[in-house]
Amino acid sequence: MSRMGDVLAGFHAAWEFESDSVLIRYERGIRAPKLFQALGERRVPLEAIAGVTLTRGKRGTVVLRMEPRPGADPLMEAAAGQLKESGDPYRLVLPADREVLAEYYADELRTMLTESGPADRFLVKPPEGPLSFKAYDGKATFDGRTVNFRWFWTGASSAKWKAGDQSFSVGELNGVEWRSPEVFEGHLRLLRRDAGTPGVQADQDPAAVVFGLGYGPVHESLPFAAAVLAAARTSSPVAAVPAPRRDPADIAERIRHLGELHQAGLVTDEEFSVKKAELLSEL
Repeated sequence: MSRMGDVLAGFHAAWEFESDSVLIRYERGIRAPKLFQALGERRVPLEAIAGVTLTRGKRGTVVLRMEPRPGADPLMEAAAGQLKESGDPYRLVLPADREVLAEYYADELRTMLTESGPADRFLVKPPEGPLSFKAYDGKATFDGRTVNFRWFWTGASSAKWKAGDQSFSVGELNGVEWRSPEVFEGHLRLLRRDAGTPGVQADQDPAAVVFGLGYGPVHESLPFAAAVLAAARTSSPVAAVPAPRRDPADIAERIRHLGELHQAGLVTDEEFSVKKAELLSEL
């Protein structure tokens, strides 16, 4: 390949070519896509790349793109083809007058690729935690071992309030389902090993948070989903860890809100009694 350390700089990113990988450094300026700013930099092993293309872009540009192997990158697996072209982290956009140089690097890179087809494990490092973001109906946090959903009383459905805040060990999970907040009904759903295909809408599912205008943007929710997916794929199944005892003031607030749902007729007498007893037992 070209000399180790060669750098090809484009709009919003630069690729540094190494003997066994390509280090992508993303621009952090305000004009750069927010997802690029959140990613910072990523090292892509050559074994994670299936091919390289060079095409004409818009407004006098050319586009150099690495094609990741299916299953090699948790970010792209979580995205499931939903990223806009401008937010594709494997595209490098260059001025058209650098087409010859881009073709040179594309040819050099192609000669180093030896793998194709689906990868049997993730080869690109996932985003690092701890991670968190605010969805429309709750806050999601992930510390590398456990995903927590804490519901907002202003957005969460009565079904989620009845279920209470949720905590999931990655050992309980089989994967994630991410639906971009840039399309209708975006959400992040955790797929559990002991559950089948989800049969309820995300706004009624305690294992999901839903997105809304300004809530759960791509650059926050997608890296979160990728990190959880990678941890779930590499974790052994384990029993669920009991949730820690909550702050008494938090319990009191939740009982108050439960009472409001009861008075509004959204919670039956029996449901109110059972859930109140559950909350009191956590003190």
